[in-house]
Amino acid sequence: MTYSLGQQPKSTIAIFCETRAEWMITAQACFKYNFPLVTFYATIPILEHQGSDNHRLELHLHCLSVAREISKPQPSDLAVVMYTSGSTGLPKGVVIVHSNLIAGMTGQCERIPGLGPTDTYIAYLPLAHVLEMTAEISCVTYGCRIGYSSPQTLSDQSTKIKKGSKGDSTVLKPTLMAAVPEIMDRINKNVMSKVQEMSYIQKTLFTLGYNYKLEQIKRGYDAPLCNALLFRKVRGLLGGRVRMMLSGGAPLSPATQRFMNVCFCCPVGQGYGLTETCGAGTITEVADISTGRVGAPLICCEIRLRDWFEGGYTKNDKPHPRGEILIGGPNVTMGYYKSESNDQDFFVDDKGQRWFCTGDVGEIHPDGCLQIVDRKKDLVKLQAGEYVSLGKVESALKNCSLIDNICAYANSDQNYVISFVVPNQKRLTELAKQRGIVGTWEEICTHPDMERDVLKEIKEVAATIKLQRFEIPMKVHLSPEPWTPETGLVTDAFKLKRKELKNHYIHHIERMYGGK
Repeated sequence: MTYSLGQQPKSTIAIFCETRAEWMITAQACFKYNFPLVTFYATIPILEHQGSDNHRLELHLHCLSVAREISKPQPSDLAVVMYTSGSTGLPKGVVIVHSNLIAGMTGQCERIPGLGPTDTYIAYLPLAHVLEMTAEISCVTYGCRIGYSSPQTLSDQSTKIKKGSKGDSTVLKPTLMAAVPEIMDRINKNVMSKVQEMSYIQKTLFTLGYNYKLEQIKRGYDAPLCNALLFRKVRGLLGGRVRMMLSGGAPLSPATQRFMNVCFCCPVGQGYGLTETCGAGTITEVADISTGRVGAPLICCEIRLRDWFEGGYTKNDKPHPRGEILIGGPNVTMGYYKSESNDQDFFVDDKGQRWFCTGDVGEIHPDGCLQIVDRKKDLVKLQAGEYVSLGKVESALKNCSLIDNICAYANSDQNYVISFVVPNQKRLTELAKQRGIVGTWEEICTHPDMERDVLKEIKEVAATIKLQRFEIPMKVHLSPEPWTPETGLVTDAFKLKRKELKNHYIHHIERMYGGK
C-alpha cells in the first residue's frame, strides 16, 4: 500500500473517510506495518494544521497491495494522531502511542461481561471519534462481528430508509451498541411521540406498564410480562437483541437512561473518557441501576479531584467531595500535536505517572463512582456575580417536550441568561394549529406567540427541577434549522460548538439583550 508510494514505517497516513469496513481494515494494516494514523472529522479543517513548509500531508488516491515484511511497532511508537471534535475551540491533535491504546481498551473491555464471538456490534458513529474507534478495535480483538451502518439508516424510521423497507438494526440484530446521548434522546422523543398518538386505552396500558417496570428496575428486578406484551415492538426498533448499550461523549439524562432501560430491556452503561485518555476513564457496572453517574475508575487508570475555588468546588464539600477531574495512568496520551497548551493540560507526577486535567468537574460518591456535575469552560459569571453553568441549564431543559436541542448563552456584562432552541417540529406545529397560527415552518418559528409558548414551558420545567432563578433563560430564539455536524454548529458527536453558535446567532443575541 503505502510502501509503493515511497512511505517508510513511522510516516503518518491520513484517513479521510466515513465509518465503513475499509476504514478499520486500513487502520489495522497501518498498525501492523507501523504507519501512524491521522484521523479527523470530515467537517473540520485539519490538513492545514498537520502541514508545514517542510512536511505537508497530500491525498493520494491509489489502490495498491501490501506484500512486504511486517514492521512491528514498539509500545512507545506513535499509533494515532486523533483530532478532537473542536467543541471548545480549534480541534487539537492528540498524540496516542500503541501502549496508550492497549491500556485504554483493556480498561473498557473489562466492564463489558461476556464479550466474544457471539456478539454483533453495530457501527455507525464517526470512526474519527475515540469511542467508536476503540469500540471497533476491541470487537476485532475479541472476535465480535461488526455491521456497518449510519445515523441515517440505523432504524426502520431513519431518514434514508424508504418507507416499508428495513433499517440496518432490524436486519443486523446487534447485541452491542454504542451511542451518544443525542441519538438516545431522539429515539426517546420519537417513541413517546408515537405513544401520544395511541388510543386512550393503549396509552393508559403503556403508561401503567412503563411505570410498573420502572419501579421494578429501581428495586433491581425486571418485568418479563411487560417486556413481552408492551415493549417487544419498541425493542424491535434496534433489532430486538441488544444486551448492552454504552453511552459516551456527553452526559446522559436520567430520564433517557430510564427510558432505554424500560423500553429496550437492556442495561445502559454510561462511560466517561476523553480523546486525551483514549476514551477510558470510568464505565458503570452492568448491575449498577443508578442514574446520572458514570461509574468507578477503570483498571487502567486512577482518578483524583482538584479543588476549583473559583467555581466553588472543593474536596471538603458535603455530602461528597467535588473538584476538577484529573485522570492518571498508562491510557493518558502523550499530549497535543504542535500545541503550547501541553504544559497546562498534562503533567507527570513524582512516580512517573502521566495525568490529564480534564476541565470537567466531578463528585465522588461513597461507593467510588463518579458523577459529572459541571465543566469549567461552561461557567459564566453574570453581572451581579452569580455563576451559571450553561451545560447544567441545557441538560435540564432538554427534557422540555417542545425542545429538540438547546444552547444556553450568557454575557458577563448582563444579568440574565438567553437561549437558542431547535424546537420539536411536530409538537410546535400542533401547538401553532391550536393557537390558529398558520404558515411555513420558518414563519411558525419566528412568530412571537411561539417564542412565548416555548419560554413558558422552559419556566415550568425549570421550576419542577429547581433551577435557580438566575439560571432560567429569560428570552429565547427558535431556530427552524436543526443543528447537524454539516452546519458546523455541533461536532460529529453532536456536542454544541459554542463559539460557532454565538457567531451564527450574533444578531439574535443583540436583539435579546436589547441591542447591547
